[in-house]
Amino acid sequence: MLSLVENCFSPRTAAFFDLDKTVIAKSSTLTFSKSFYQGGLINRRAVLRTAYAQFVFLAGGADHDQMERMREYLSALCKGWNVQQVKEIVAETLHDLIDPIIYDEAATLIEEHHTAGRDVVIVSTSGAEVVEPIGELLGADRVVATRMVVGDDGCFTGEVEYYAYGPTKAEAVKALAVSEGYDLSRCYAYSDSATDVPMLESVGHPHAVNPDRALRREATLRDWPILVFDRPVRLKQRLPAFSMPPRPALVAAAAVGAAAVAAGLVWYANRRRTAGALSA
Repeated sequence: MLSLVENCFSPRTAAFFDLDKTVIAKSSTLTFSKSFYQGGLINRRAVLRTAYAQFVFLAGGADHDQMERMREYLSALCKGWNVQQVKEIVAETLHDLIDPIIYDEAATLIEEHHTAGRDVVIVSTSGAEVVEPIGELLGADRVVATRMVVGDDGCFTGEVEYYAYGPTKAEAVKALAVSEGYDLSRCYAYSDSATDVPMLESVGHPHAVNPDRALRREATLRDWPILVFDRPVRLKQRLPAFSMPPRPALVAAAAVGAAAVAAGLVWYANRRRTAGALSA
């Protein structure tokens, strides 16, 4: 159980949430592939591949080496994409695609943390053109996500400026603690992936949610709580308070296109199927 409302004289606290398989039941990026196809950003072949990519992700995901190779691949793939077009496609399809796959248990936790006076921060490897609107939908106070360089023409240059992955997530959490005055020893964190161990161990209350095998082993060794989320629900079916206009989300990054990640996951999963199962 979460503690009662924070004492007004206590340092500020926050709850840090990974997104995919922690707050929502699928990959946030893969979920938008059909919309990107309809918008002309990817072809039919890539759409068909995303079905397999989603299966790989849900079955265990990609390991560290796969994610590093994917980062190089997707940055080249989305080169030249118009950022405004990506934002418009995500905005038009957000509620239809994301609302139904938000875990009821995660939404409840977000409500409880806000009631206790804690900020809610989404920390995701996905790009901010995808993560920021989802954060706003959830009522998150801040968002940290991957950032790519955008040229003067408003298109991705293909260069990655900031990659919110692994230890980098922990660094972002610590930077926010300094800028916002969070007492990390009293903060919470939630993730499904062993790649997020640095973020989890940076707070006083780490939680493994639907953990992959490596994180489950780590959580067991460290006596971290293990949570199982398995009830996706539309937000409008929940308490009226949760459907209120969301708090503004502070974006710490700009996006890598969703379809790029979809294609990348498939490409690397096929090349390295025998690698260990650490989810992205």
